[in-house]
Amino acid sequence: MKKFDPKKNYKATLKAAGYISKQDATQADYNRIGFMSGLEVHQQLKTKKKLFCNCPAGLFHKHNEYDAQVIRHMRPTLSELGEYDGTALMEFKTRKEIIYQLKNETTCTYDVDDTPPFPLNREALDISLEISLLSKLNIVGEVHITRKQYLDGSIPAGFQRTAIIGVEGSLQVNGNTIRLIQLSLEEDSCREISDIAHTRVYNTDRLGMPLIETVTYPDMVNPEEVKDVCDYIRFLNRSTGKVRTGIGAGRQDVNVSCKGGTRVEIKGVAHTKWIPILTHIESFRQWSLLLLRDKMRKKISDYSKWTITHKKLNYYDFGFDYSPIKEAKDRREKIIAVNLPGFKGALSHFTQPDKIFANEITDRLKVIACIEKPNMAHSEEIEERISAKSFADVADLLGANADDAQIVFWAPEDDVKTALEVIEERCKMVFEGIPPETRKSFENGNTIFERVLPGADRMYPDTDSAPIPLADDYIEQKRSKLPEDIVDRYQQLVKWDVPKDTYTYIFRNNLYPLIKTIVKETGFDPVFVSVFFGHHTKWVEGHFTKGEEFNYSVINGLFSFVKERKLTLDILKIMLPEVYQYPKMQFDSVLTAIGYKYSSQQDVLSQVSYLRDIFKKEARVNNSRNETAWIMGKLRNKAMGNISLKNLYSKINLVSNNKKQ
Repeated sequence: MKKFDPKKNYKATLKAAGYISKQDATQADYNRIGFMSGLEVHQQLKTKKKLFCNCPAGLFHKHNEYDAQVIRHMRPTLSELGEYDGTALMEFKTRKEIIYQLKNETTCTYDVDDTPPFPLNREALDISLEISLLSKLNIVGEVHITRKQYLDGSIPAGFQRTAIIGVEGSLQVNGNTIRLIQLSLEEDSCREISDIAHTRVYNTDRLGMPLIETVTYPDMVNPEEVKDVCDYIRFLNRSTGKVRTGIGAGRQDVNVSCKGGTRVEIKGVAHTKWIPILTHIESFRQWSLLLLRDKMRKKISDYSKWTITHKKLNYYDFGFDYSPIKEAKDRREKIIAVNLPGFKGALSHFTQPDKIFANEITDRLKVIACIEKPNMAHSEEIEERISAKSFADVADLLGANADDAQIVFWAPEDDVKTALEVIEERCKMVFEGIPPETRKSFENGNTIFERVLPGADRMYPDTDSAPIPLADDYIEQKRSKLPEDIVDRYQQLVKWDVPKDTYTYIFRNNLYPLIKTIVKETGFDPVFVSVFFGHHTKWVEGHFTKGEEFNYSVINGLFSFVKERKLTLDILKIMLPEVYQYPKMQFDSVLTAIGYKYSSQQDVLSQVSYLRDIFKKEARVNNSRNETAWIMGKLRNKAMGNISLKNLYSKINLVSNNKKQ
C-alpha cells in the first residue's frame, strides 16, 4: 500500500478549500464561499454604581486581593418543555468547580443571588437611551427586565439581567446601510482568572457593572467591513463621553458563517484590529469543514450508525517515546486507543492555517473533558509524535481497517468516559457539517472551541423587577441633547482636509469635540490641531509614562497658553511630553524645563550670516542644501517658540540667496 502522507493531505485539502491569505483575498473570494458576518458590540457605561445594586462600578483589584471565596457547581435542570439546554449539559460534563473571589468593596449579596435586585440604575438607563437614539433605534415604550441564561459560570446566579432599550435601527458606514437588531442594557460578567483542569476561578469586581450590547444583522460581506462597522459602533458609543475605555471596557462577539454553514460566534474579541483576520480564517474553516462533510458522507453512506471503538493500552507493550505519555504514565493516568472507522484523511484535513481537524478534537478534550494539552496523539500527525510502528501496533490491537484512523489519548480515569464521548460526538458532527459553537480568538487569527452555542430560548421574564415606562417627553428631552453624529464629524474632518490616518485615533479617544473647541477658541488651523492629536499625541503616548492627573483637556489649556504668550506652534511638540508626564506642572515651568528662552525674530535671524561664514570654512560638502540644514540645526533650539521653523527655513534661504547675489 502507498504510504499516507498527512502533510501532503493537509496541503491538498487547503487547496481544495481555495484558502488564500487575507492579503490576497478579494470580494469575489468571499462571494464564492458566501461570507456573512454580524456583530454583538459590548461597552461598559461610565456610572458610579453597578446596575442592580449600590456597589461601586469601575473599582478593580488584583487577582490575589480578595476577602472571601464562593464555590459553586453546575447542575442542569429540565425546562418547562422537558428538555435540557445543550450548553448546560456540556458544562455539567466538565465537572467544574467554579471559584468566585469576593472583595468587600465591590461585592454584595446580590452578586451571589442571595438578595433581590435593587431598582435599575437610572444613570445607566439614561446613557443607554442616549446611545440608542444616536443609533437611530426605535425606543421601546416600556423597559422589561429579563433573565438571560449564563451557563459558563461567569455569573454566579446562572443568569444575566438584561433589558432591551431600542430595536430595529440602522447605521451608515462607508456608504452602506448596516441594520441593527437591538441595543440592550445588561450587567457585566466576572473576569476569568484561570481555567485549569476541573477548576475555574473568577474575579467579581466587574460583575454587575452596567454594559450595553449593540447587535447587528449579518449584513457585512467581507472582513474589513466587519471591522469598520465595529469601529463605527465603538466610536458612536464613545462620542457621548459616558462610556468606559481601556482594556476590557469594550469587547465584541463576532458571528460568522458561510454558504451552507451555520452561525459560529467568536467570543470576546479584545481588539477590532483582529477582526479582519479572525473572520477571514473562520469563514474558510467552515468552508473546509463542509468539504470534509461531503467527502465523509460519500465514504460512509450509513453514517447514522457510525461509532468508535477503543481499548486501554499498557504503556510497556508499546514503544511510546513521546514525553507527555511518559508523564501521564508517571501520574498513573489511563492511556486509551480509539479507532475511527473510515476516517483516514479526515484528521489531517485543513481547517485553519497550520491547524487540522484533529485540533478540533483536542480542543474539545481540553474544554469538556478538562484534560490539559497535550492530551492526545493521532495517526495523521503533521510532525510525528508517536512512531508509525507504534501506531501500526495500535491499529492491529484495535482490529482497524486500512481506511481507518486512530487516536491515542491519556487522562485520569474519571475523565476517560467523558473523553470518549467527546471524541465520538465531534467525529459524528463531521457528517452534519459545522457545529454551532462559540470560539475563543487569538491574535494570529486562529480560534479554538470554547463552548456549545446556547439555545435560542435562553431568556425569560424577571419577576423581581417591575417594568419601567419611558414617557415620550423624556425620550424627546434626551434626543434634543444628543452629540453630533459620527458621520457629521467625519464629514467635517474631510472638509478641513485632515489626513485620514488620524481619524481612528481621534474617534477612538473622542477627541473631535476638543479639537473643535480648540479651533474655535484659538483660531488655529484645524489641520494642525487634528494632526497634533492624531500623530504627535499618539506618538507621545507610546513613548512616555502618563501622569496620573493627565487627561486630554490639559492640551486645550496648553494651546490657549501658547496663543496668549504668542509663541509659535512648533513649541507645542516639545512641551507635550513634559505636560503628559507632569500634568500638574505650570506651563511657565514647562518652558523652563525644556530650556526655552525668549528671543526676538530679529535676534534669531541676525546669526544667520555669521553661521553661514562658519559653515563655509568647516563644511566638507559646501552646497546650499547642506548649508541650510546645518544652520537650521544650530538655530533650532533658539528659534523654538520664537519663530516658526518653516518661517526660519525661508528666511535662511532668503539671506543665503542675498549673500550670493
